[in-house]
Amino acid sequence: MFTSLSDSLDKTFRNLRGVGKISEKNIADALREIRIALLEADVEFGVAKDFISRVKEKAMGEDVLKSIKPGEQIVKIFHDELEALLGGDQAPLDLNPPARILICGLNGAGKTTTSAKLANRLKKEGRRPLLIACDLYRPAAIDQLAVLAKQIDVPCYTPDASESDVVKVAKDALAWAEKQQGTVLIFDTAGRQEIDEKLILELKRLHDFVKPKETLLVADSATGQQAVSVAEHFDGAVGITGIILTKLDGDARGGAALSMRAVTGKPIKYAGEGEKLDQLFEFHPSRMADRILGMGDIVGMVEQVADKVNEADAMRSMKRMQEGKFDFTDFLDQMKMIQNLGPLEGLLGLMPGFSKIKKQLPAGAFDNKKIKRTEAIVLSMTLEERTRPEIIKGSRRQRIADGSGTTLMEVNQLIKQFGEMRKMMKSPTKMGNMMKQLGGAPGMKDIMKGFGGGKFPF
Repeated sequence: MFTSLSDSLDKTFRNLRGVGKISEKNIADALREIRIALLEADVEFGVAKDFISRVKEKAMGEDVLKSIKPGEQIVKIFHDELEALLGGDQAPLDLNPPARILICGLNGAGKTTTSAKLANRLKKEGRRPLLIACDLYRPAAIDQLAVLAKQIDVPCYTPDASESDVVKVAKDALAWAEKQQGTVLIFDTAGRQEIDEKLILELKRLHDFVKPKETLLVADSATGQQAVSVAEHFDGAVGITGIILTKLDGDARGGAALSMRAVTGKPIKYAGEGEKLDQLFEFHPSRMADRILGMGDIVGMVEQVADKVNEADAMRSMKRMQEGKFDFTDFLDQMKMIQNLGPLEGLLGLMPGFSKIKKQLPAGAFDNKKIKRTEAIVLSMTLEERTRPEIIKGSRRQRIADGSGTTLMEVNQLIKQFGEMRKMMKSPTKMGNMMKQLGGAPGMKDIMKGFGGGKFPF
C-alpha cells in the first residue's frame, strides 16, 4: 500500500544523508518534497500541514543542525512523528465483561468478513466469541455471516429473514447468548453506500440498547480522504472507540491510515491484509512507521510465520533435507506450508529493504498461478514417482504433463531444478553456505526462530 510514499521518502532521506552539513535550505527543500509525497498519498491536507510543521520545528533545532550525522537525526525525528501520528502505542480492545463489540461502517468496507476475522482472532487468543447478525438490509448478509462463522467454528445468531427491527434482533440475540456461555459478543451491523439519516438513527438505537464496550468502525483504506469524513460522521453519531482498516494489502496510497487517527483521535486497532479469515493483525503504529520508511517489520513477520507454520512438520522436513531423503512428497508439503503463509510478496514485504530487492527480481517471481502449476505437476505423479524422481522418463513425463494441464517443457524444467536442489542438499558444504547466507540476511535470524530452533524449513 505505501510503496509510492515509501519510495518518495527513501529518495528524500537518501539525499539528506548524502549532505555533510545540513542547512535550513536543505531542510526546507526536503520537507517540501515530503509534504508533496504525503498529499500524493491522499493524506488529509490539514494533517499533512500540521505534521510537516512539527517535523520542521524539531529538525531546525541546534542539535540537528550541528550534528555529525544530521540526516540520520532528521529521519529519526520523522519516524517518531510518524509513529505519533499513527497513534503511539498499540491500543488493545476493552474486553472486560460484558464484552460487546459493535461493528459499523459503509457498505463494501468489509464489515461482515472483518467481524468473522475478529471472532477468529479472539478465539485463537482463548476467548469464546459469538457472532450476531444485525444487517437486516443487504441480501444474503445474514447467510454470509453464518457461513463464515461455520468456517471458524464460532456460534452465530441469525434472525428470521422477515425481521426488520434491529433492536428486537439484538434483544433476542442477548437472550440466546446467555445460553451459549460466550465471553465476547460481536454485532455485525448494516451499512449503506452513502451515510444517511436512517442508518445513523438505527445505529444509535442499537448502540443505546447494546451499550458496547467497543464500537469499531471498519474503513476501506482505499477510500483515501473520504474515509476520514466517514470516520467523523460515525464518531459523531455513536462515538466510535477504534478503527479497523481493511484492504491494507491493496494498491491504495495509504492516506486513510495516516489521517484517520489524527482527525478522529481514535486509535486504529486492527488492520486487514487479505481475504483469508486469519489475516487480521493488531495495528502497531511503531511497526507501521518502520514499514513506511522501508525498515520492515521483522516482529510482525515472525508472528505470522510462527502462527501458520507447524514447527514439528518444519523440523521433520529439515531433518530429511539434512539426511538427503528429500523427495517430491516433501516438496509438496513445503509448497503447502508456503501457501499457508499467504501471499509471499506481502510476507516478504515485511523484510527491511525488500522494496529495493523486489525491483531486481524477475517478473512473475510471486505469480501464484506458477505455484499452482507446479503443485499440479507434483500431484499428477504417482507415489512411487514422487519418492523416486529418477524413474520419471520420457513417457511418464508426457503423462504427467497431460494430467496436470501443463507442457512437457514445464515438467522437464521442474524435474531438472528439483534434481539440482537435491544435489545441493546432499552437499554439506553447499547447504551450509546457503543457510549461512540466509542467516546473514537482515532480520533473518529472527525469522528463523519463528520456525523453531533457528532452523529454516525450505
